[in-house]
Amino acid sequence: MTTTQDSRTRYPEAAIEADETVPAIHVWRDFAATPAQLFRAHTDPELFAQWIGPDGVGADVTHWEARDGGSWSYVARGSDGREDFETSFRGCFHTVREDRIVQTFTWEGMPDGVSLETVTFEDLGDGRTRLHAVSLCDSFEDRDAWLRSGMEVGVNDGYAAIDRLLAEGAL
Repeated sequence: MTTTQDSRTRYPEAAIEADETVPAIHVWRDFAATPAQLFRAHTDPELFAQWIGPDGVGADVTHWEARDGGSWSYVARGSDGREDFETSFRGCFHTVREDRIVQTFTWEGMPDGVSLETVTFEDLGDGRTRLHAVSLCDSFEDRDAWLRSGMEVGVNDGYAAIDRLLAEGAL
């Protein structure tokens, strides 16, 4: 597994890969957008709430300071087809700049499991931007649990929602 991808490769849907050497997950996705538009989707709380997670799950941002040293939290609500659910997520922003966001990520259902996430936005020079997200988990066991969780549904649904926001001119 490589941690950098050839810019000629295209990712119209998320490519999700486990790193073989560290307990990390890599996600690549290309967008017909500028880096600034993707940065805004990740740092504006109103926009973030419109795309995060799988279809049918809503997000209520309860706290948001997208700045170096800031923090964030949101509550996700939806139904899994059998029952309604509510779950919370939180973290701290370490670095926030137009080409890179570094933050922690914690699911309240597993409060001791903290991942360090780095999201970069690479201008591909053709009106497209490549998002590369790396989630460094506490252990290989935690990483593998994430991968078994069905996370790819939320990732792909969320990124498709960013595509819709772009098409609607909201970004």
